[in-house]
Formats: sequence, C-alpha cells, structure tokens
Amino acid sequence: MAHTAFTKQSFVLADVVTDCPCFSDYQQLDKLFPGARFVYLTRDLTNWLPSVQGLLKKMLPKLDANTGDFSPVLKRSFNETFDLTSPDLLNEQHLIDCYQTHQQQVLSYFAGRTNFLSINISETNSYSQLCKFLTIPHALEDTFPHVNKGQQVAHWKAVKHSNKISSFCAGPDHRQFLEYNT
Repeated sequence: MAHTAFTKQSFVLADVVTDCPCFSDYQQLDKLFPGARFVYLTRDLTNWLPSVQGLLKKMLPKLDANTGDFSPVLKRSFNETFDLTSPDLLNEQHLIDCYQTHQQQVLSYFAGRTNFLSINISETNSYSQLCKFLTIPHALEDTFPHVNKGQQVAHWKAVKHSNKISSFCAGPDHRQFLEYNT
C-alpha cells in the first residue's frame, strides 16, 4: 500500500495506491492498469471545506511551481484539481466548485463500471461496502478509523506495516514516473 505514488516502481510494488496522483490521473491509471478497482471517497462539504482549506494553507509554500519542494507530480495534481494560481484559491465557493467539478468528472468517467465504488466513509455500512467491493472478509461491526483529524495530515508517516510502499521507490527505471502516452 502506498499513500501516494510518485514513481513507476511505487505503482508496480503497491497493491493499493491512494491520494495523489490517483485523484487527478484516474483516467490514465485506468488505461495503464486494466482491471484495477477505483474507490472514490466523498465527504459532506461542511466537513470537507475547512479540512481542505487548512491543508492547502499548510501545503501552499511547498506546492509553489518554482520554489516548492514537493514532488512535481504532487504539484501538478493539486494544480489540476484546485488551480493553485487562482487568487480565489482558499475561497469557499472556488473550492466547492473544484470539489463538485471533480466529483462530476469522476462519476461521469466511471458511470456504469463494475470496477468503481463511490462511498462516504462517515456513513454507516461504508466499511462493509468497501470490503465487499474489494472481496475482503470483515466483521459487520467494523468501521473506518479516523486517524487524520485536525492537523494530523501526516499520520501516514507513522504507520508501520510490512506492505507499506514508499512514494519514491526506485526500480529498473530509477525514479521515473509512469509514462501516460503508452
């Protein structure tokens, strides 16, 4: 499992990749990995909005196209989704528009597909829906843990697991990213 994947090798090694660049590159990844399953997480906008505003405020210096030290893939994904150059970037309506546009694009792209699940993980039974979709056994009372509350957006760094994959794995192609033109 990789929280983010910025190299080709990270995608090769991981059974599951979440977050960036999946949220922006789902169409290309769908073509590169036929048969892959896609899970789209939704949230109530009243909860999502302050969360994403806080995240963007914290990340903006590192997302700067010229001086930011985040991965170019991460910068591109966030820019494509949120238009980081917009003077209204942190404005509620701008972010709501970004959320709704992205959601419509994803739902439209995957409409009628059996390899796609859209869930709101705060809703009852969503954990069960996910496990069923992924054909993973589970107890009916199982729920999602909420580990990234408030400012704990880097909780993934503390996770220790034998299946955890680095976002920057090097392989035969060194740290090359996926080629989308194939």
